Amino acid sequence: MTMEHDFEPVRGLPATPPAGERILWQGSPTSKALALRAFHVRGVAIYFAILMTWRAVAHLADGYGAADTAMALLGVLPLALAGLGVLALLGRLNARATVYTITDRRVVMRFGVALPMTVNLPYKVVDSAGLAVHGDGSGDITLTLLGSDRIAWLHLWPHVRPWKLSRPQPMMRGIPEPQKVAALLGGALQAALAAAPAAEADSPSVPAREPRQVRISNAVMTG
Repeated sequence: MTMEHDFEPVRGLPATPPAGERILWQGSPTSKALALRAFHVRGVAIYFAILMTWRAVAHLADGYGAADTAMALLGVLPLALAGLGVLALLGRLNARATVYTITDRRVVMRFGVALPMTVNLPYKVVDSAGLAVHGDGSGDITLTLLGSDRIAWLHLWPHVRPWKLSRPQPMMRGIPEPQKVAALLGGALQAALAAAPAAEADSPSVPAREPRQVRISNAVMTG
């Protein structure tokens, strides 16, 4: 099978970077992080556990023996395993299809299994970034954008902050060594701001705003 990604001039990028642009970091989400937090494998597993417990209690309350109850549970078990297997596979496929790239000028997000897509986020449209570290050691870096330009939430999913539908925030999800990547991104944002034309910074028509920075949020312990 041939994918659009096979024809990338540089892994994770739709075109060769312009002269002078440097790639600072590239990475992908872990399949475990996507399965747990994007495709909610844990929540679905809990649902099936509750369903099977209820089914067992109902059978025992109706006077069925242990053998009959076990057989009734075996009717649900294949469905549960199939559902969890599909979600885990989706996490793995999406992790393999995703590449996040940080350069000294922009963040590039390439993702999509059936419909490949690349999103370029120049630093001039990035206001700030927030980091959430999870209990498995992976982390999510969320980008807050400036201006009125928006990318549709559904176009970005699952690489977008949950529930921020009116102002979608692109998110590098489930990356390893998130503190290191956040520090690198913060430095790149600060350097890009410092390199902005002096005329823009001094112009009275341009309202002053706080420096862009990576804000490290409290650790989110999710296992």
